[in-house]
Amino acid sequence: MSCTAGARQVARSGEDALVQYAPWDRETARAIIVGERWRPGALLPILHALQEEFGYIDRAAIPLIAEILNLSRAEVYGVVTFYHDFRSAPPGRHVLKLCRAEACQSTGGDALAARAEARIGVALGNTTPDGEITLEPVYCLGLCATAPSAMLDGRVVGRLDEQKLDALLAEVDR
Repeated sequence: MSCTAGARQVARSGEDALVQYAPWDRETARAIIVGERWRPGALLPILHALQEEFGYIDRAAIPLIAEILNLSRAEVYGVVTFYHDFRSAPPGRHVLKLCRAEACQSTGGDALAARAEARIGVALGNTTPDGEITLEPVYCLGLCATAPSAMLDGRVVGRLDEQKLDALLAEVDR
């Protein structure tokens, strides 16, 4: 995917990487869209590239994408809102994804999600007011055999229990 060189920064703390996204910029977005427009099925690669660059899909990108790809705004908006992985707002400094698929639900995922919501103070799909943590539902991390599972800042964790969840939250504790 083509991203503006140097726009994203990765801050290293120990072994963990923390991604800092570029602020929304129409010209950078336009360059990404134009650069990806010739790919087969260009809409999804464009959306992924924009989210990789900015951390989310800004509403201002929808008409820009529609114009460049000769699609309706409704078509672009429909794809952006259909897929759970696309964000419509900048993520927090840390992103904790909790699996909500059936295997994880059946092995205690609901209780763990409720615990995370209570500890962080926001419901799934939201970011803390200080922008520190985004708590996202994800509908499969591919760890069904070790359910329930989570992902913190890109690192997957299987066999999640209360202790492991608390440890993950302690890592990002404000």
